[in-house]
Amino acid sequence: MSNRIIHFDLYADDPARASKFYSEVFGWTFKKWEGEGMDYWLIMTGPDIEPGIDGGMSKREKEWKDNVSNGAVTIGVSNVDEAISKIEKAGGEITMKKTALSGVGWFASFKDPEGNVLALMQADMSAM
Repeated sequence: MSNRIIHFDLYADDPARASKFYSEVFGWTFKKWEGEGMDYWLIMTGPDIEPGIDGGMSKREKEWKDNVSNGAVTIGVSNVDEAISKIEKAGGEITMKKTALSGVGWFASFKDPEGNVLALMQADMSAM
């Protein structure tokens, strides 16, 4: 993994309303994720032959409001534990500890010294 932005997430109080908005304004398409554990929609922002990234959307959880912004930028890393250590040493704050996303990988979020909240993802299909 090359420490590049690989994904974005949007959070919505009303996912149906948000899907309609982004579809009408930008032509994005949404598909309900078939995985377990949460309501999540995959967002396709355009054709694979054009530059850009795709993302996802979930319902905004009340407990996230203090720790997560209106969305998240996800950085792909080869080792979440190492990235967390580097973030803390450089003055960042972990806002969501390392968490398994079943069949996807390891996820964590952090706040940089400027107050920006971003996420980390280590691909690992065996994560449980």
